[in-house]
Amino acid sequence: MSDIDLTTDLAGVALPNPVMTASGCAAAGRELDQFFDVGELGAFVTKSIMRDARSGRPTPRMAETPSGMLNSIGLQGPGIDAFLADDLPWLVRRGARPVVSIAGSTVGEYAELARRVGSSAGVAAVEVNISCPNVENRGLVFACDPGPAAGVVAAVRREVPAEIPVFAKLSPDVTDIVTIAESVMAAGASGLSMINTLLGIAIDPDTLRPVLGGVTGGLSGPAVRPVALRCVWQVHAAMPDVPIIGIGGIRTGFDALEFLLAGATAIQVGTVIFHDPSAPMRVVSELATELADRGLGSAAEAVGLAHRPGVDA
Repeated sequence: MSDIDLTTDLAGVALPNPVMTASGCAAAGRELDQFFDVGELGAFVTKSIMRDARSGRPTPRMAETPSGMLNSIGLQGPGIDAFLADDLPWLVRRGARPVVSIAGSTVGEYAELARRVGSSAGVAAVEVNISCPNVENRGLVFACDPGPAAGVVAAVRREVPAEIPVFAKLSPDVTDIVTIAESVMAAGASGLSMINTLLGIAIDPDTLRPVLGGVTGGLSGPAVRPVALRCVWQVHAAMPDVPIIGIGGIRTGFDALEFLLAGATAIQVGTVIFHDPSAPMRVVSELATELADRGLGSAAEAVGLAHRPGVDA
C-alpha cells in the first residue's frame, strides 16, 4: 500500500510510520534485527535502563496466561554505562530512531539517567517508566500518585534538551488515569505512553503456590487490549492535543488502527514479538491495508476518528 501515508509526527519527531517496539520485549534490537531492519520501524524503544547493572527478580520470571503472559523480570539490565557504550551506538549505526526508556527508584536516579541519555547522540525521545517503586516513599509506585509522578517527570524534563520529547509511561492500576496524565503533562511531559502492564498473579496447580518467583508480575498481551484502549480513549477525550503512544496487546494492523481511532498518535508492539519476531513490520504493512480498506489516505487521518460524530448517509 505504497499510496498510504504512514509518516507520523510524534511531538515534533518525524517517524516513517507509527509502529514501535514496546520496552522490554526486544532488548536493544540486535535479536530483532535478524528478522527485519530495525531502522525501518517508526522507532525502537529500548528495555528500561537503570543507573546500575541489575540481575532482576528470582526465577521463574514468566508465566503463560489466557490471551497473555505474566512477567516478573525485574528490570534486569547492564546499567547505563554499558548501554551508552554499546547498545545505543549500535542502534544509531543501524539507522534506528531510539526511544530510550529509563527507570529508577529515586527522583535523583531518574534525573541522572535523563542527563546522560539526553546528552547522547542519536536519541529520538525519552520514555520515562514511572511504574517503579519509589524507595523514598515506602515503595509507592510513582505512576500511581499524581504528585510523585509529576516530580519524576519534572526532574527528567529539566535534564533533557528541549528538542528531545519526554513521554511518561502510565500505569493502568489507578482509579483515574486522566488525573495522572494531567499531572505529568503539567510537569513538562511532551506526551504519554499508555499503558504499562497490569499487576497480576498466577497459582501453580501442583505446588499450590504463586508461579512467579517474585509472586506478582505484569500482565500483557491481547487480554489487556480493551483496558489499554479505554485508557487511551479517556485521556484523548480529556486532552485531545496530547500525543499518545498506545500500548497493549497489539498483534495485527487492525489492533493498531483501533488505538489510532481511540486517540493514539503512534503504537508499540510488544508481547506478540515473543512468538512472532517479525510482528512489528507485519503490523506496519497490515495497518496500511486497514487504512486503505476504509478509505483513509494516512495514519494521521485516523487519529481520534472514533471520537468524532458520525456523518449520516
